[in-house]
Amino acid sequence: MATASGIVQGGQVNDDLGNNPYGLRNGEVSSGTSLVAIPFQGGVVLGADSRTSMGSYVAGRFSDKIVQVCDHIWCLRSGSAADTQALTDYVKYYISQYVGESGRQPQVSTVAHLMKTLIYNNPSLSAGIIVGGYDHVDGGSVYNVLMGGTCLKLPFAIGGSGSLFVYGLMDSEFREDMTESEAKALCQKALSHAIARDGSSGGLVRTVVVTESGCKRDVLLGNQLPFGPSIP
Repeated sequence: MATASGIVQGGQVNDDLGNNPYGLRNGEVSSGTSLVAIPFQGGVVLGADSRTSMGSYVAGRFSDKIVQVCDHIWCLRSGSAADTQALTDYVKYYISQYVGESGRQPQVSTVAHLMKTLIYNNPSLSAGIIVGGYDHVDGGSVYNVLMGGTCLKLPFAIGGSGSLFVYGLMDSEFREDMTESEAKALCQKALSHAIARDGSSGGLVRTVVVTESGCKRDVLLGNQLPFGPSIP
């Protein structure tokens, strides 16, 4: 039987690095993942796979790694599921206070820098977050907040273990000022490639399209992915 800290063998938990390669604490789950966020004309599309893993053990097949922070800003989570859930809950709380006191919606950069501050000031957190959304200052924009607290505004953002397999694809096919349909298609294509190549990514592809008029969520099932093993 698998645990968050190793494999139970004869009633004993084997904690060597082979069974716990990420040094997880008791109760933590590492969400090996693939994340993609792409701005387009008038908004941004964010997407993620749905597999949650503990090393080579798949703990969940249909996890939701896309979290809404406020009306037009969403986050993609990678790292320890426990850490990223707590982190996004804190940020949602702080942002709700900000909206209540100021009477206006935050910029995407505000949420990203709040994430950065919390991650930087808590170095024990295992959390990498992509923040994306729409505001009236920058339009659609994405920020990659890395483990350790680095915060980068990027033309597009990819993250998680599956990102290693799609850097070349994104560099080749991404261009600025894409349409909504083009950005969504590229997001789904990149995630499908990552799922096919990365053992810690899998399941289905969830996406959310964020524009000034609102948000639209969508799901692409595993047998509908535009790349991967053929389904009879």
